[in-house]
Amino acid sequence: MQSLINHLNQLQELVLIRDEHRTTGDGRHMESLNTSIDQLIDKLPPDIKSLYQRLYKKDHIVMAPMYNGCCAICGMRMPISQVQAVRLCKQIQNCPSCARILFEESDAPRWVGETPSRTEPRKSGISRFSAESLMAPDLKGTTGAEVIAELATLMEQKNFVSGADKLVESALEREAVLSTAMENGLAFPHVRGVEGGGLTLSLGVSKKGVKFDDAGNVCNIIFFITIPTAVSAFYLRLMSGLTETFLKEQNREAILAAETPEQLWKALTKATRYSIK
Repeated sequence: MQSLINHLNQLQELVLIRDEHRTTGDGRHMESLNTSIDQLIDKLPPDIKSLYQRLYKKDHIVMAPMYNGCCAICGMRMPISQVQAVRLCKQIQNCPSCARILFEESDAPRWVGETPSRTEPRKSGISRFSAESLMAPDLKGTTGAEVIAELATLMEQKNFVSGADKLVESALEREAVLSTAMENGLAFPHVRGVEGGGLTLSLGVSKKGVKFDDAGNVCNIIFFITIPTAVSAFYLRLMSGLTETFLKEQNREAILAAETPEQLWKALTKATRYSIK
């Protein structure tokens, strides 16, 4: 049964990658992604294929991580017996509320940041997802893997997420499917399924540029993002907003000119003040 859960998770990730490519890509990889998705669907057992297709018609998020005994998508708390059944993984378990297929990854990275108190002013814009402490204005790495490791380690050191090594592994697996490098020296490596809190963004800058992928894309501005599964649709809007923002040369130049985390944070918040709400 675990192999079937892994298969379904691989299928869901490909579907979400296709959604990302449709939103911000140039469409060159749509055919290959569609083919891979169709092949994975065809390999499902008939009853699971039928269940998957019914759920997919409602929402592209078919698989729901179980976190602290709850469905991470709708928040439904599971009966203890079902929590145990999900962990045993002997048969498919559906959330009693949203009907998504439940699974648990015990070694997955987790969000460990502090929850804001009710008395704190509500944050707005990019500060909802990031902070000055997550800015890296002088990346040392020369490859995509190295800079991803730098940014993941920064997130862990600043007590936003756990498991930097696992983050790097997952991000590189995602990059192997389809590079997140884009035009204008931008890249958006990310890891989905980091539950327990909100979406978290770190920003790294390499003034010399890094060879980000095997295609030879050179990137200077790298956003590393961890995403709870439930906000996958919002992530698409965030990435679209960031892409639109940094199409403008003056915004890229301001980011590249920053010498300190404080300067980089100010440049980022200024550039995104209208595009990221």
